[in-house]
Amino acid sequence: MTQALESLAFAIVTTPPPPTVQPAEGRLGVLTVGLGAVASTLIAGVELVKRGMADPIGSLALMDTIRLGKRTEDRSPPIKEFVPVAALDDLVFGAWDPFPDDAYVAAQRAGVLEAGKHLEGVSDALRDVRPMAAAFDRSYVRNIDADNTMGNVDKRSMLNAIREDINRFREDKRVDRVVMIWCASTEIFLEPTAAHADIESFEAAIDANDPNIAPSMLYAYAALLEGVPFANGAPNLTVDTPILRDLATERVVPISGKDFKTGQTLIKTVLAPMLKARMLGLAG
Repeated sequence: MTQALESLAFAIVTTPPPPTVQPAEGRLGVLTVGLGAVASTLIAGVELVKRGMADPIGSLALMDTIRLGKRTEDRSPPIKEFVPVAALDDLVFGAWDPFPDDAYVAAQRAGVLEAGKHLEGVSDALRDVRPMAAAFDRSYVRNIDADNTMGNVDKRSMLNAIREDINRFREDKRVDRVVMIWCASTEIFLEPTAAHADIESFEAAIDANDPNIAPSMLYAYAALLEGVPFANGAPNLTVDTPILRDLATERVVPISGKDFKTGQTLIKTVLAPMLKARMLGLAG
C-alpha cells in the first residue's frame, strides 16, 4: 500500500501540465519554400475564399468538426470554434522559388485553376507574391534549371541568407507570427548520418559543405533558429533527423510532415492497403 501511494505521488509530481494553445491573434505570415503548383494553388484558393468567391472545400480547420466525449453525447463543434485557428484574412504569403515568376504567373503555368474563372479575380493579390531567391543546389533536384537562386554559395551563406529573408519578411509585411511550409520538389534520397546526430556535428557539416546537409534541412534549421514552425510537404529527409527533432523540442517550435500526400500519392496510400488485404492485383 505504501509503495502504491508513493508511486501515485511520484506520478502526480512528475506529470507535466497539459499543453496550452495561445490565441491566434495578429497577422500570420506563411512562407512557402517553392511557388509551383501546390503553393500557387493554395494562395489563390485562400484569396478566393477571403473574397467570397469560393468555399474552403478540403479545409479541415474551416469545414470539419471534432467529436468531444462519447458518441452518444452528440458534441461535435466545428474545429474553428474549438481550436484557436488563424482567420484567413490574417494570412500573409511569401515564398522562395528558383524561378522568378510571381504567384499569378506560377498559377497560370500550373494550370490547376482556370485563369478566367479563378485567377483574374485575385490577380492583384497573386502578383504581390514575388519569390525571393532560393537556396538551391541542382545536385539535390537534378531536373530543374533554375535562374532565381542565391547562386553558387556555401551552405553557411545559404543558411544566413534564409534567416535574413525570414526577418525581412516579418518586418516588411508587419506580421506577428510566421510559419514555413516546404512546397518544393522532392530532393534526392538521403539517409541520416553522423552529421545529423547533434548540434555540433550538424554545424560542422554545414561549415564543411557536407553533401548530407540538403537545402531543405537549411530551411528547416533556419526556421527553428528563428522560432518559426516548419512543415515538410515532401518525402525527403528534413525534420525527421535527430538534430532537428531535438532542436524543435528544446525551443518548443512545432515541426511536422513527411509528404503532403496529395493527388495520386493520396489515392495510392488509401487504395494500396485495401488491395493487399484482399489479395487483389492490378492489370495495366
